[in-house]
Amino acid sequence: MTFAATILTLYPEMFPGPLGTSLAGKALERGDWSCATVNPRDFATDKHRTVDDTPAGGGAGMVLKCDVMAGALDSVAPDRPILAMTPRGKPITQARIREIASGPGVTIICGRFEGFDERLFDARPNIEEVSLADIVLSGGESAAIAILDACIRLLPGVMGAASSGTEESFENGLLEYPQYTRPQEWEGRTIPEVLRSGDHAKVDAWRKARAETDTRLRRPDLWERYSDARDQSASGARRKNKEPDQ
Repeated sequence: MTFAATILTLYPEMFPGPLGTSLAGKALERGDWSCATVNPRDFATDKHRTVDDTPAGGGAGMVLKCDVMAGALDSVAPDRPILAMTPRGKPITQARIREIASGPGVTIICGRFEGFDERLFDARPNIEEVSLADIVLSGGESAAIAILDACIRLLPGVMGAASSGTEESFENGLLEYPQYTRPQEWEGRTIPEVLRSGDHAKVDAWRKARAETDTRLRRPDLWERYSDARDQSASGARRKNKEPDQ
């Protein structure tokens, strides 16, 4: 099954962009995924193909018109998740990426200017408002490319090793452990001895410990969620194993 991606954008020439190279590009050539664009200007009703207007209540910038954007969206197959790229959205997670990648495809709406007329989301409640991080971009296209890249690499056969998609940051609630490679010594710094020991159990234990330490120090928000989930799992296991009262 081909993973079908449709992007609503005022700049269709930006796609597939970098997704036409490397692993994603090879997957596109094989037909593992497809890339289509829809330009909202084609759904404008005036001779100037207007897609935006001034904000109600005043203020700087322009706002994407709800009628034009809805017309463009309604032209797309409805059997896929719909993401709208906006800094007002909920940060997307690796878990959500994995869910999307396991389905038939995705439709991504790229924001521009001051964003969308809010009535678009009121009238089309199946739209997910998402963001990449606490940053503001000039448009949603680069964010859409990042999300598509995250999905495409998880498609069957795209990555060389299946484990490449599971032993990574965020997959198990932690940041990934540090990586090393040859030369064994560089500028007086050596690869940790445990990684040269050949003892796989010790290597696994070291990697887990470093992943936990680095997550706790670098991403306390992730660490808190990971710790809560671990504690809940341990508590559930204790309740399950507890002998019934006599």
